[in-house]
Amino acid sequence: MADHTPVQNEEFMNHGTSSIDEKSLEGVSNTQANTPLSASWRPEPLSSHESSKVDSIIRACSSKDFSALCNLAGTDEGFVEDEIRRQAWPILLGSDGASSPDSDWKTLKPHPDEHQVSLDVNRAFVYYPNDETQSQLDARRTALTELIVSVLRTHPSLNYFQGYHDIAQVLLLVLGLEAAKPALARLSLLRIRDFMLPSIAGTRPHLDLIPAVLSASDPGLCAHLSGLQNFFALSATLTMFAHDVESYGGIARIFDYLLARDALAGVYMFAALVSLRKDELLEIPSDEPEMLYAVLSKLPKPLDLEALVRRAEGLRLRHPPESLPWRAWKRVSRTSVLKTTVPLAGMTGQTLTQGEVWLEIRAKEIDAEEARRAAIKRFRQTAILYQRPASAVLVAVLVGVLSLWLGRAGSTSVVGLARNIQQRVLYIAGRTLGWSA
Repeated sequence: MADHTPVQNEEFMNHGTSSIDEKSLEGVSNTQANTPLSASWRPEPLSSHESSKVDSIIRACSSKDFSALCNLAGTDEGFVEDEIRRQAWPILLGSDGASSPDSDWKTLKPHPDEHQVSLDVNRAFVYYPNDETQSQLDARRTALTELIVSVLRTHPSLNYFQGYHDIAQVLLLVLGLEAAKPALARLSLLRIRDFMLPSIAGTRPHLDLIPAVLSASDPGLCAHLSGLQNFFALSATLTMFAHDVESYGGIARIFDYLLARDALAGVYMFAALVSLRKDELLEIPSDEPEMLYAVLSKLPKPLDLEALVRRAEGLRLRHPPESLPWRAWKRVSRTSVLKTTVPLAGMTGQTLTQGEVWLEIRAKEIDAEEARRAAIKRFRQTAILYQRPASAVLVAVLVGVLSLWLGRAGSTSVVGLARNIQQRVLYIAGRTLGWSA
């Protein structure tokens, strides 16, 4: 896949100029929208296998057995049920003992991106829940606004991106508003921090690792896609697939897996998605990049989530990041979440302040990288501009040397010819460079 320099994508980029209407947040804590989508166990009875698995998950949660939780999340059906997710997700995120921001966040300075938050929240809850009235959905949108804005105002160094609301709405529906606040704060600063930098360039290492995984696992498929840039993976990468998966049960299952793995899981999951579509992709000629891009930028329907998880796990086992080609892993900054979440268990002990420090360091690194790229681009443009004049000057000098040598040799006719050539070349070079006569 072709190398690229990330640009601001029209749909998934940082925005914002003004704050939301404060009155829209009043009284949210007293509404039903505060509660999770499924406030209790699902109405359908659990199978014997599911009951046994749920017992194992509950024991792991009770004993804070982090490793056991991660293992269970990778098996079929993940955490099975929202009642269990409400216990497991906060442990995985390290937010189980954290308190929710109090109402003081409303007195904090508005975040510059709140206007865009308002626009995006108005488009939330399109696919799910699908059994609530319009007034109930409006209340949920108000709760979603409070969730997002409380995190942004409390941590103003974070930059909102379009699609962040898709992630937030999943946490809101599963955990409820109060539990979702500390969970979203930790997710933002410690798990998806690279996407909340002032520049969207923080996504570049994530996108660049995808073709590296494909090259290691299936060189032929990677070569077939080599004419594409990696932006087809941008939406799924930024939003943890929340923007692309249309079923509530499906996205909850994906979150089970992603929250129980380090930040590399999204890379391997998208590479697995491409791998599972190999036959479909190879049927499209490699010289039709628009068709390939159209297929890759949309999830297949139906999507076998368990097969996807198994393939992602297999890719990670067979091709760990340290073994990837093109020095892809070495190029990743030590302050990227790709590295600070490895090992995942260590993340639970990380603080939000650490996340803010890494955010600042990475922002400065990206500024320096972009300045270096701009300087290299200017140099190349200058080199191209002066390539022809420089060649003309070189030819003139060589002709001059030749004429001097021939003059010493006594070939008068040849010397005259050489001097004429020299004068002509110098005239052309002077006209090109704008030399004065």
